[in-house]
Amino acid sequence: MTKAVLGIIGGSGIYDLPGLEDVREEVVASPWGEPSDVLRRGRIGATEIVFLPRHGRGHRIPPSEINYRANIDVLKRAGVTDLVSLSACGSFREDLAPGTFVLVDQFVDRTHLRASSFFGTGCVAHVSMAHPVGPRLADRLAGAARAEGIAVVRGGTYVCMEGPQFSSRAESLTYKGLGYDVIGMTAMPEAKLAREAEITYAILAMVTDYDCWHSDHEAVDVASVIAVMHANVDKARRLVARLAADFPAEREDCPVGAHRALDHAIMTAPSARDAALLAKLDAVAGRVL
Repeated sequence: MTKAVLGIIGGSGIYDLPGLEDVREEVVASPWGEPSDVLRRGRIGATEIVFLPRHGRGHRIPPSEINYRANIDVLKRAGVTDLVSLSACGSFREDLAPGTFVLVDQFVDRTHLRASSFFGTGCVAHVSMAHPVGPRLADRLAGAARAEGIAVVRGGTYVCMEGPQFSSRAESLTYKGLGYDVIGMTAMPEAKLAREAEITYAILAMVTDYDCWHSDHEAVDVASVIAVMHANVDKARRLVARLAADFPAEREDCPVGAHRALDHAIMTAPSARDAALLAKLDAVAGRVL
């Protein structure tokens, strides 16, 4: 059995994780470049936690310039088996008001500037993204929220835009009309790369605004996003602490196969594989290579 290590990625407004004990910072080198920041490793109870601020401390890195491959690679090298993303988002639903927590379970990728796979020429692989979120990990997040008295909406589709600009009203109305629930700038390709790395992924999306479709509310701006995020930081901290307190010591199999996503994914014949790319894949795909 594999030891469970819980990874937490902090989004806008969450650049640290209060409550970690025995904290130490680790610089982990990646062949994919520089991650967003150093890893902060510690524990909550008996559960080992690895925390990474997605935008770096001080919010230095915009969504399109985050090195998502390096971030997932260093988390994999740090032993992370289960990864929870804490992310700000806009809402397309009246009932998902600012301050609401949503356990998203589907994604639509509208980004176009980002490297979205560890694989490529010299080692081609195709993983399933039919069910991008680990349902058992999402169940644990929902249970932690209930235990802390934090209201969470289960399920929803997150459309990931490129940014860094917020939506035009035409875009916002289009996404709402397509039935999407929330919008953000960072879940893709993060969730795709986590699946390639065989890390079980779940996202807790924190609604900060109504994007700009809602005629009764001001268009989204940075001040409103930060204000709602700050109001929710304590809830997010309590939820993570409860999740960690009840987390299993050994990694659980993922019902949708995230833990073995590469079993039948690699298409390239061994004789045709590129040695330089294989060397970079040592952490992500070492189990099957």
